[in-house]
Amino acid sequence: MSDYEQVLVTGAQGWLGISLVKSLVNGLPEVKPLSQPQKNLTIRCLILPSQESKFLRKLSDNIEVVEGDLRNPQDCDRFCENAENAILFHTAGIIHPQTVSEFYQINVEGTKNLLNAAISNKIKRAIIVSSNSPCGCNPHSDHLFDETSPYHPYMNYGRSKMLMELAVNNYQQQGKIETVIIRPPWFYGPHQPQRQTLFFKMIRDGKGPIVGDGNNLRSMAYVDNICQGLILAAITEKANGETYWIADEQPYSMNDIINTIEHLLETEFQQSCIHKRLKLPGLASEIALVVDGTLQTLGFYHQKIHVLSEMNKTIACSIVKAQRELGYNPTIALEEGMRRSLKWIFENYGGLD
Repeated sequence: MSDYEQVLVTGAQGWLGISLVKSLVNGLPEVKPLSQPQKNLTIRCLILPSQESKFLRKLSDNIEVVEGDLRNPQDCDRFCENAENAILFHTAGIIHPQTVSEFYQINVEGTKNLLNAAISNKIKRAIIVSSNSPCGCNPHSDHLFDETSPYHPYMNYGRSKMLMELAVNNYQQQGKIETVIIRPPWFYGPHQPQRQTLFFKMIRDGKGPIVGDGNNLRSMAYVDNICQGLILAAITEKANGETYWIADEQPYSMNDIINTIEHLLETEFQQSCIHKRLKLPGLASEIALVVDGTLQTLGFYHQKIHVLSEMNKTIACSIVKAQRELGYNPTIALEEGMRRSLKWIFENYGGLD
């Protein structure tokens, strides 16, 4: 990360945030241009007051931890103060809230608060993590999203991320700060939340959910691949003002995803798998979609219903623009990424139970 002495990271205790901080401290050994970390880089991390900071502080003496909430403009100012010419990585956001209003309070207003603080403190560039959700689901099974795909947001999460992107582009057009938007799809890898561990456990126990025929494609992004994309977006001059899809090289079918995890659990983690699937008709996702939509209209959010509503959808993207303009080269694919993900769970939690 030449040319930058200071980096700021929001959501530093999140799944992606922790991986990004580790990549900044240690480099990305599998990516030649980024294999060595920048010397003397100082990293300021924003975490929620309720979060534990010990792990971050242990990573490096050059890490400063600031507690705060994006919804509070004063917290954002405190986080960004004395950071002139720094690079800001905004990985914080809410995916599975208690209520629908939190999508807008955190993903939209929180991002605006952060960018206002970044601008007043003369931060050079902000790299903003968005999602596949502003584009929704692919219109047909062999379609891939690219950066020219129109907005078609999926539910309130997608709408909040779309409004966030529009706000970011508005700041960009005013020339107040350099910005890059990164859109990762479903991601996986170490430091994963409980919901991902539950997914692995369901597969082991013969309850891996397949809705429809399981051939629908999903783009996935191993966390270190996303970190590579984020860092390249920070150091590539012409990325300013651009949006990039960042994912693994190829999308995977739901059958491939579940079969790969099951194979690894049995052959490398001594788990006896039941070799069954929880097979549901495509209609199950369509019913979940209606229920999810109705609940969200009332202001409520139910994680499992929401996830079920997506299970038969194709959500796949092309990474050609990132490869061409950033030199992005995703070095980890599904099997190795899932191996590392499982290894992390077994080393840190002793298993899936």
